[in-house]
Amino acid sequence: MNQLDTLQIFQRVAELASFSGAARQLGLPNATVSLAVQQLEQMLGTRLLQRTTRRVQMTGDGEAFYQRSKELLDDFESLRAMFRSGGKALTGKLRVDMSSAMAREVVLLELPDFLERHPQLEVELSASDRRVDLVSEGFDCVLRTGALDDSSLVARPIGHLVQVNCASPAYLARHGVPRTLQDLAGHKLVHYRQTLGGRSPGWEWFDGKETHYVEMGGGVTVNSTETYYAACQAGLGMIQLPLVGVRKRSALAQDSLVEVLPEYRPAPMPVSMLYASRRHVPARLAEFMDWLHALILPLTQEGGMKV
Repeated sequence: MNQLDTLQIFQRVAELASFSGAARQLGLPNATVSLAVQQLEQMLGTRLLQRTTRRVQMTGDGEAFYQRSKELLDDFESLRAMFRSGGKALTGKLRVDMSSAMAREVVLLELPDFLERHPQLEVELSASDRRVDLVSEGFDCVLRTGALDDSSLVARPIGHLVQVNCASPAYLARHGVPRTLQDLAGHKLVHYRQTLGGRSPGWEWFDGKETHYVEMGGGVTVNSTETYYAACQAGLGMIQLPLVGVRKRSALAQDSLVEVLPEYRPAPMPVSMLYASRRHVPARLAEFMDWLHALILPLTQEGGMKV
């Protein structure tokens, strides 16, 4: 094991605050990870990590060493990237996360072409509706829709996805078509919450400057885009979601939903890429993010098209 490998092991242990967690992510035995950190501490003549039965925490020297070693590894990756021009292949593994809808309806459809151009590159794709922790879970990049939380991560905005209000034809035949906001009192909304245990604020609409909410009833609350869309198809209520998702699903299922109250749409939903705060981005990550940006950007430029 060379010194660069040792530095990478230490960084992962420090970020995860766990020897076993680092071992799992790196695909190494626990003993190998522990020995690498011990040898690094012996070489430096200082303790980098404080170990207890419950947690692993960086010492003062550990924090200083972590920041400097992070810069060193980034510089080395940038140096390697200098010699990848001229048609040399990108290699290595990328770990990325995005919503299941974005993965299924947009990214996976085009990913074969990307990997055909970079056959030595491996992509681990996490697709769920929960918000992962990029650093602690070892992701290189995450694609986020919706407002971003304040963090030390670098955000690369792509644009905004147009959102629409939808209902199934069967639901509208049973309950009628709402024409005004006042009509919503006689309708049902499928409520969406990432964490179950509460209800959504209600019907969301944007007047061009400010977002407003109208409280609505509804007997179903879901926590995934799959069940959200399926509940609407089943006639359990109306939903609000990005237009691109509705059009992609409708084209595949040949069972279009109907847009309602187009003048009372939610605010366009921002979509961004997030990655760790680094002075240099690895060439494979930079290439992937450029491709992902180019793939999603046209979707943010759609106007008021029919569902």
